[in-house]
Amino acid sequence: MSTTQERTSQAADTGAAQETIAHDERRPLRSYLFMPVVLAIALLALYLWISSQDLGSRESERLNASSIISSTQEHIVITLVSTALVLVIAIPLGVMLTRAGLSKIITPAIAVFNVGQALPTIGLLALAALVWDIGFWPVVVSLVVYTVLPVLRNTMVGLQQVDPAVVEAARGMGMTPRAVLFRIELPLAVPIMMAGARTALVINVGTAALGAFVGVGTLGSIIVAGTQASLDRVVIVGAALTAVLALLVDYLAGIAEDLLRPRGL
Repeated sequence: MSTTQERTSQAADTGAAQETIAHDERRPLRSYLFMPVVLAIALLALYLWISSQDLGSRESERLNASSIISSTQEHIVITLVSTALVLVIAIPLGVMLTRAGLSKIITPAIAVFNVGQALPTIGLLALAALVWDIGFWPVVVSLVVYTVLPVLRNTMVGLQQVDPAVVEAARGMGMTPRAVLFRIELPLAVPIMMAGARTALVINVGTAALGAFVGVGTLGSIIVAGTQASLDRVVIVGAALTAVLALLVDYLAGIAEDLLRPRGL
């Protein structure tokens, strides 16, 4: 009788432990709702503050809805295009550099891409404008050069941290190198790779504001216009909107990271 009770108790404890683990693996709903609520409150407070101000003609011209929406759209497009190009370049290159035949050129490759990180962002944009032109694509290329290194590094680190025993076991089961890469290595490397992509995305959001200095109408153009005309309220609105957009993009990237993370990791 005592043995039966002990077994029942152990089973109950095991079930409770499994239920606790399963519950812990799911992020509570309030953790997903917190950031949108905070950002909505911040935007509402900003709107109410601006609405209560007696704006001049130049301030009203820069802070009207159509101007803000246009600048925000341009900012988002530049951020998404540059980040997509970074992923297209850095992830395949990171995979190639972790293959046995190309491991010797890892250090030179990292040194080359480190140049983009070493250059000041505004200097990189100015150089692109002088050598190429002003406008959308020079800014996109400058952002790609500046943010490709974090994604490249995280891709390589993510693949290198995969347990070699797991890879060997997969090969022992008859899986081809391509199957091992796509079914074993890349899924296990996703969390680290996504962290690099998230970093690049957030950097691009903040850096895209500097595109205003080379003729691109991002949210930075509101800041620049306010600075040039000594309009403090315009500068505050532009800076606040840029910060809110960066936090929103980071929040969405975090959700994507959770969704793409393999179960159990």
